[in-house]
Amino acid sequence: MSRFLHSGYHHPVLRIWQAGSSTNLADALLYPIFISDEDSCIENITTLPGQKRFGIQHLNSVLSPLVDDGLKAVLLFGVITKLDKDAAGSSATSPLNPVIKAIPIIRESFPSLLVVTDVCLCAYTSHGHCGILNEAGQIDSLKSMDAIAEVAAAHAKAGAHVVAPSDMMDGRIGAIKKHLLEINKINTVAVLSYSAKFASAFYGPFRDAAKSAPSSGDRKCYQLPPMSRGLAIRATQRDVDEGADMIMVKPGMAYLDIVRDLKNQFPHHPLAIYQVSGEYAMLFHAASNGVFDLETVVMETVGGMRRAGADIIISYFSPQILKWLKRDMQDKLSIADEK
Repeated sequence: MSRFLHSGYHHPVLRIWQAGSSTNLADALLYPIFISDEDSCIENITTLPGQKRFGIQHLNSVLSPLVDDGLKAVLLFGVITKLDKDAAGSSATSPLNPVIKAIPIIRESFPSLLVVTDVCLCAYTSHGHCGILNEAGQIDSLKSMDAIAEVAAAHAKAGAHVVAPSDMMDGRIGAIKKHLLEINKINTVAVLSYSAKFASAFYGPFRDAAKSAPSSGDRKCYQLPPMSRGLAIRATQRDVDEGADMIMVKPGMAYLDIVRDLKNQFPHHPLAIYQVSGEYAMLFHAASNGVFDLETVVMETVGGMRRAGADIIISYFSPQILKWLKRDMQDKLSIADEK
């Protein structure tokens, strides 16, 4: 499946990302948003100040000003309160799933926007784990990778440009590529793999935002151990061999050495870094309490991520970054006009 290349550059934004970290910062941003199955919902996320869960009725009003500021790509996460959660995560592929309902709305309203969807089961399973469990409560790898591939196919059919499996199940990239081939989407849907996703304490606010915390146990048997440098390279190599179009390191700031390792090892694959919820909350609260200036510290951290080798920056600060960049550009134009 790694010989299918067209999926990696079928969209103008993907072609920009293929240029690597030399692209403008605004073009490199990927903004995560939480879509509720309550269509009229606007709900504050207390652990992620400034972020909200939105129902599909508000997508246009939320995204329009961001697109006007230069947003090029969104990463969609589904949050369910009305749909049922079961052991198989069946609501992940339901036509009533908020992500599946949101995709065509965004595609129609913002045709230039790249639509990326998170592919996982944790927000839809009754146990909160990212795969299917066997009778012993362990991950069933075969059932899990097939279920993840079915979710990716459902998103592709709905119109997603990129599917991003975050589950860390063995074999899921190959399974997704096989499903995309079967539904004739192999050339028009890219796969952004969460290839080096670590079992991190920085995910706490996200699990509240997405209502996806495991009901028992943890995810240390499938997410990577934080100190496992070699395993991060092996996991990414596995996904590249199975046909991943793009790769990722998650979380961000504590793993910049892994970003550099993967960029050195896989220089021809666009590399994303996820500045995760805990990193966002940490910087936000520190700045709110006068520890440092928010703009200065956010731009410093994002600059460090790009210096380490990241081509794509996934950040909840994307709206602020876009405004800061737009302001700076307007200031430069004003100075030029005065001359």
